[in-house]
Amino acid sequence: MANETVPHWNYTVSYQDPLRTLNTHLASGETVITDAPTDNHGLGQAFSPTDLLSTSLAACVLTILGIHTQDKPYTIRRMEAKVAKTMAASPRRVAAIEIQFEIEVSGEASDRDLAVLERAGRACPVAKSLHPDLEQRLTFVFQRA
Repeated sequence: MANETVPHWNYTVSYQDPLRTLNTHLASGETVITDAPTDNHGLGQAFSPTDLLSTSLAACVLTILGIHTQDKPYTIRRMEAKVAKTMAASPRRVAAIEIQFEIEVSGEASDRDLAVLERAGRACPVAKSLHPDLEQRLTFVFQRA
């Protein structure tokens, strides 16, 4: 087929028995291992795929916040997220992701600035890509330094 385009592959995933994968970022060579969790026949020695899904949401929000504040009159001194996921049994899936973001800002950050920052975080690409049945409970705790 002449009009078919070949995808530009970004990652590889290779299965490593028992119930483990080796995930490689092709541009950098960085790798991440996943294990099946202990409650689903695995060793639980690394992040599970659903752990990565949950932490990807937190990482995406933090990245968007960092991007959003690059040209602001305030700076982010510290950001951290605590993540919890809740699994559903039938079908087995992530039912909810709860994240508490702790963000310390310095400089001239008004209440409106922080509300805009929170709105930008909630609109991150991962949040918008997750199925609407997956409950996203995001809490933002801002501290001024």
